[in-house]
Amino acid sequence: MRLPQLKPPGVPPRRLLGALRHSNYRLYFAGQVISTVGTWMQSVALSWYALELTHSGFKVGLVLAMQFTPMLVGGQFGGLLADRFPKRRILLVTQTLFILPAAWLFLVSETHTGQYWMVLLAALALGSINVFDVPCRQAFVIEMVGREDLLNAIALNSTIFNAAAVIGPSLAGLIIGLLGVPLCFLANAVSYLASIGALALMRNLPSLVGEGARVGQTAFGRILEGLAYARDNAVVGTLLLNVGVFSLFAMNRFTILPLFADQVLHVGPSGFGFMVAAQGLGAMVGALSLAFLQHRVATGRNQFLLGVSWSVFLVVFSWSRSLWLSVALLAAAGFCQITFVATANTRIQTATPDVLRGRVMALYAQSLMGVGPIGSLQAGTLAELFGAPWAMAAGALVSGLFLGASRLLRPGVFGASDKRRSV
Repeated sequence: MRLPQLKPPGVPPRRLLGALRHSNYRLYFAGQVISTVGTWMQSVALSWYALELTHSGFKVGLVLAMQFTPMLVGGQFGGLLADRFPKRRILLVTQTLFILPAAWLFLVSETHTGQYWMVLLAALALGSINVFDVPCRQAFVIEMVGREDLLNAIALNSTIFNAAAVIGPSLAGLIIGLLGVPLCFLANAVSYLASIGALALMRNLPSLVGEGARVGQTAFGRILEGLAYARDNAVVGTLLLNVGVFSLFAMNRFTILPLFADQVLHVGPSGFGFMVAAQGLGAMVGALSLAFLQHRVATGRNQFLLGVSWSVFLVVFSWSRSLWLSVALLAAAGFCQITFVATANTRIQTATPDVLRGRVMALYAQSLMGVGPIGSLQAGTLAELFGAPWAMAAGALVSGLFLGASRLLRPGVFGASDKRRSV
């Protein structure tokens, strides 16, 4: 079944906040507001809990590596599932499963029986569920809103994510400082009920399942089909590579920021929560800008400038020894990060046929999240050897240089001439 009344690729959305005119998306929006706050609370608590148990930047990085390794290894199987079965049903299962590791972390931390291997096991469970949840959620958006309101929906999703990144870490930092980490894990477990309820109430969703599969085509053949499309499409391939490089070198905040809070700025868990919240606040402002300005912001040239600025802000942050200057720089970096990544998401989805969307968005998830294990390990190792400031500065420089090389080699992807195609 094809999506009704879709405009051709490349036509910019014309309705202000048009995604909210769709009842199914309004349900999704409400459920995600609650659930994502809980997720952010758990993210902060998980990093801090690992640091409390080990006092090692490398071991904090290893926890994050365990959380994202499954996506790196098996993300394409999640994409295949998203292209084969109704996405709402998959999400109902994954959102329910997310409750289990959160409840486990609450239990072991509350009873003071937690050990480092238990944290690693919970992180691995979270990552395994994400293999199927993330590609499906990415590909599900267009079924709720259609192509015309896709950019607006992605921007609003980013607004939810980053508003929660302000509220969740701030709450988590205060709760950890006053009451300890267990309550953060419990709050996250309960928060998934909102997302499950929203999905259960959705009605009349179009379905794109099963289109385009050739008779006798194997799962491996279908994976290769998605890889070949990404390789042959200059915009999709270049954006996936750049998202991957930035994720690998510039998005290791839960590995490096606890070390800045503990060892560089000496501000403890509350300071850590505020730093993560500052980056989330900047990202929320960026997402709102994208939601309202839409195709005027999402151009290749603007995306390049945002990526360069992102790198510069992180380098300057690595030199700062003032909490409030650090907070301001992280807010600016967050603004650039979300507009860069959300624009990449929109441009990739717009350029991708419906029948390949699950597999291509699995590649996007692998680029954004799947390289996290390597990124966390390299950041944690560099921080252990040379200190957190050097680890942050080196990663930001590598990301900026790769983006500059991409523009030189494929100027059309990040040039002003790409304005119409970029949305």
